Amino acid sequence: MTKNKDDITIDDLLLRLKIYIDNEAEINDIIKAYEFAKKMHNNQFRKSGEEYIIHPLNVAIILTEIYADSDTIKAALLHDVLEDTECSEEQMENLFGKEVTKLVQGVTKLSKIHFSTENEYLIDYYKKIIVGISEDVRVIIIKLADRLHNMRTLWALPEAKQKVKAKESLEILAPIAHHLGIHKIKSELEDLSLRYLKPSVFYDIAEKLNKTKLERDKTVYEMMNEVTALLTEHNIVHEIKGRSKSIYSIYNKLNKGKKFSDIYDLLALRILVNTEQECYLALGVIHSKFRPLPRRFKDYIAMPKPNMYQSLHTTVFGLDGYLFEIQIRTHEMDEVAENGIASHWAYKENRDAKANMQSTTEQKLQFFKSIMDLNNDKMSNEDFVHSVKDEVLNNNIYVFTPKGDVIELPKGATPIDFAYKIHTKVGETTVGAIVNNNIVPLNYKLKNNDIVKINTNKNASPSKEWLNIVKATQTKNKIKSYFSKNDRELYIEKGKYQLEKELRKRKFSFSEFFNEENTKKIFDTLKVNSIEEIYLGIGNGKNSANSVANIIDKIKEVIPPKIATIQKEVESKLDTDLIVSGIDKVKVNLANCCNPVFGDDIIGFITRGNGISVHRANCHNVALLEDRIVNVCWNENSSNDKKYLASLVIYTTQIENKMADIVQKTSMININIDSIKIIGKDNGLIYSIDIFVRDLEHLNKLLLEYNKLSYVEKVERLMR
Repeated sequence: MTKNKDDITIDDLLLRLKIYIDNEAEINDIIKAYEFAKKMHNNQFRKSGEEYIIHPLNVAIILTEIYADSDTIKAALLHDVLEDTECSEEQMENLFGKEVTKLVQGVTKLSKIHFSTENEYLIDYYKKIIVGISEDVRVIIIKLADRLHNMRTLWALPEAKQKVKAKESLEILAPIAHHLGIHKIKSELEDLSLRYLKPSVFYDIAEKLNKTKLERDKTVYEMMNEVTALLTEHNIVHEIKGRSKSIYSIYNKLNKGKKFSDIYDLLALRILVNTEQECYLALGVIHSKFRPLPRRFKDYIAMPKPNMYQSLHTTVFGLDGYLFEIQIRTHEMDEVAENGIASHWAYKENRDAKANMQSTTEQKLQFFKSIMDLNNDKMSNEDFVHSVKDEVLNNNIYVFTPKGDVIELPKGATPIDFAYKIHTKVGETTVGAIVNNNIVPLNYKLKNNDIVKINTNKNASPSKEWLNIVKATQTKNKIKSYFSKNDRELYIEKGKYQLEKELRKRKFSFSEFFNEENTKKIFDTLKVNSIEEIYLGIGNGKNSANSVANIIDKIKEVIPPKIATIQKEVESKLDTDLIVSGIDKVKVNLANCCNPVFGDDIIGFITRGNGISVHRANCHNVALLEDRIVNVCWNENSSNDKKYLASLVIYTTQIENKMADIVQKTSMININIDSIKIIGKDNGLIYSIDIFVRDLEHLNKLLLEYNKLSYVEKVERLMR
């Protein structure tokens, strides 16, 4: 317990520091930092009315509870100096060195972000947190202690601000403390947050705990005596203490529908022994006398949590039928459980604080790697925030590779998520999964402690259906990235084929067409930088092979066999969207079999008595006709605002009706729907949709939007 705010002095800090720091020079440096901070904050007061120096002093005292090193204590005392006083970074570096200044700079960066869990600042805040973590984990630990003291004095703020700060602490900072394994800070942050967010609930639980306190204390005391006698009888040296349940953890259980009387781990013991072997001996001895509750035993010693937590957990029927939750661990494990990564400060391991902390981080704390991986992925800010908050900070499960390595995944993750977490290549070549020696489907939801083996095949590739199965945003982005790259390659191949075909018709060789002069002209016209981009533009429909060829070959026209050569008339007709070479005032119809739209490669067919029927160049109905073919082209100068009918078939991977989604996507880009219906069912529903578009570019934009839908497998233009 800390003293009253007005009674806290530098002596209280020094008293706590001397428990684990015996270097007089370091103590003197800490005193120097305190005196400098006090001088710089002179005449500054907090909203609670106290002198400002009381705040950094309390932050430093909180950090002594987790045995923070001297640089961290100095940075804690100085953490508001750069932000709130006239002190410069150069001045601080001259007085206290680069290491301390860097820590203060990191905390200052975080403090400058005025974020809310409801607005855009949240995005920047998370990214600043990542920067802080990646540079030095101690920045975050100082920030957590800073927030804890602010929460202790939150009563000084207006109610609206209290709730904002409490929500931030509960949703962002407490989970970070949990992943760092700092139980002391995490637990108090949660309780204080609940006190301000839901005061009636908080005080109701506190009152119930007080009412049952005498009875609980008596029962726990008697059980402690029984267990102590039992362990002593078996020569197991130990320390035993009652363990209180936090108000927030009780609230969580009540919130899940439990009654207060059913929360059996309100009665709890913690047993500390000297060795790992004694943990298991103590467990066996306790189970020999007190019957364990089935399915309530957890071995976190053999399988530690990713935040390094180790302990044996069991629930037994104790005295008078009361249920007791008992934790058994070594003294060292208890230190890690309370202080997490902070238990590895230099004073425990040869004083090399930073190197040891960073090493521990890299080796044991997947939390950092998970966030840094997310930060490196090309995802939107919104996706990044969602992933950090929902997949990294909350609701995680821990599963194992066959070799026993722990893999952290979001709750609801599947074997595909697991495979991509191991390596992107493993994910892409996944063909099956074995969980706990049983074959499972790829949509199986993994559970805590599952042992997962992935079967791969080097010739396999991802399925778009996986996007509906996987949980992690990171996995979805990797799958989408694969298909984007794959689609690009297909479009390039398709575009190359179409251009080759067009050039053959014009009797052009590839080398002749793409000589140095022509290539530069094409690049300039299309605003591209490579031949691949030319193919891509043709393949995805942005440009036609005909229009690309025309950049170089504007005069030479493709005249089908058995048709006399006619000089094409370039007309500026404003009343028609089609021009027929050498023919004026002729009836022209767009063919219903392939529904050409403005910008398509087209060809004319002279019908018997119905003028000229215009088809898409690749329409199978005119592929074998030569005698009555005529050249037609779109009139670029037409002022006609005509809309063109296009018929599409959309193949999906879902049986669930997604018609509303498709309609919404279509309407978003001002395309009118003539009709839409379900025409079949394979692995998913198949839709037929008739629409009216302005031109090929308008149509291609829609196709792009459809393909963004995770359940859309492919979209085809219909040819009858």
